Amino acid sequence: MINSFSGEKLNEEIFDIIDREAEGSDSLEGFVLCHSIAGGTGSGMGSNILEKLSDRFPKKLVQTYSVFPNLDSDVVVQPYNSLLTLKRLTESADSVVVLDNTALNRIAADRLKIQNPTFTQINSLVSTIMSVSTTTLRYPSYMNNDLMGLLAPLIPTPRLHFLMTGYTPLSTDTDEASVRKTTVLDVMRRLLQPKNMMVSTAQDRSSEHCFISILNIIQGEVDPTQVHKSLQRIRERKLAQFIPWGPASIQVALSRKSPYIQSAHRVSGLMLANHTNISTLFDRALTQYDKLRKREAFLDQFRKEDMFKENLSELDSSREVVQDLVDEYVAATCENYCTREQT
Repeated sequence: MINSFSGEKLNEEIFDIIDREAEGSDSLEGFVLCHSIAGGTGSGMGSNILEKLSDRFPKKLVQTYSVFPNLDSDVVVQPYNSLLTLKRLTESADSVVVLDNTALNRIAADRLKIQNPTFTQINSLVSTIMSVSTTTLRYPSYMNNDLMGLLAPLIPTPRLHFLMTGYTPLSTDTDEASVRKTTVLDVMRRLLQPKNMMVSTAQDRSSEHCFISILNIIQGEVDPTQVHKSLQRIRERKLAQFIPWGPASIQVALSRKSPYIQSAHRVSGLMLANHTNISTLFDRALTQYDKLRKREAFLDQFRKEDMFKENLSELDSSREVVQDLVDEYVAATCENYCTREQT
């Protein structure tokens, strides 16, 4: 997070570029920010830009693609950086697409059979998610053709705006370019399987965690009647558990494939999901933070910065915000979520 303060020096230069691009836009709807939450630049400067964007363009949407660190990251101050960034993501972003390095490496090993994936291979997974999640904006049809239309059904209340993603079928650049027979039902069923999720959350079947909302973006040769039958089959088999206070429905957006990329599959799909289980990821960040904070470890470099010179209240405040976020997601599993008293 230290680079947040170096970032202050670059603010004018960065926002000169942003302002120039914004003024040149015909119809500016929002911003997309890509960053990591653990390293100095991604968490620090990323948070700084996020806060300034929110202040400077209060009526525009801000969506982030936020990379969460590996469990065995070598950044010693990672737990502090993560908490400080999560506070900003909670308060200043309208939507956060969570990309978890632990899950991305697991998917590369288990699904793609790559034991030691390179940055390029992991980035290929991330770019696929980013590309498909914006495909209805770039190739617009009659629905989900703007950022607000895409996000509004996924985020019923402002604080519950952290989204998981899943993608299937996965293939590498070395796969043969033979078109494989994959049905819409195959894709939609696989998207609900935890092993295809790009977030490594705790899988406890006895827990009350459930989906808040789901949007599947299906690409390829798709007959709408196949979609209807697939949704019916999923409902009959009760493959997805939804919140008790909202609609139990999977929304589907059909999109054509990019004309610029050759695909090895007839049909592919991306799931954008709001799931209460994401709170386990934040719980993990809190646990890691508490271990370091208890020992007062690695705080000297923070105390050198203006924000932390007098005290470490910003760290305590960030912990409180993230704990409230966890509590909010847990509360969302209850039937009385909408009528409960706010604390």
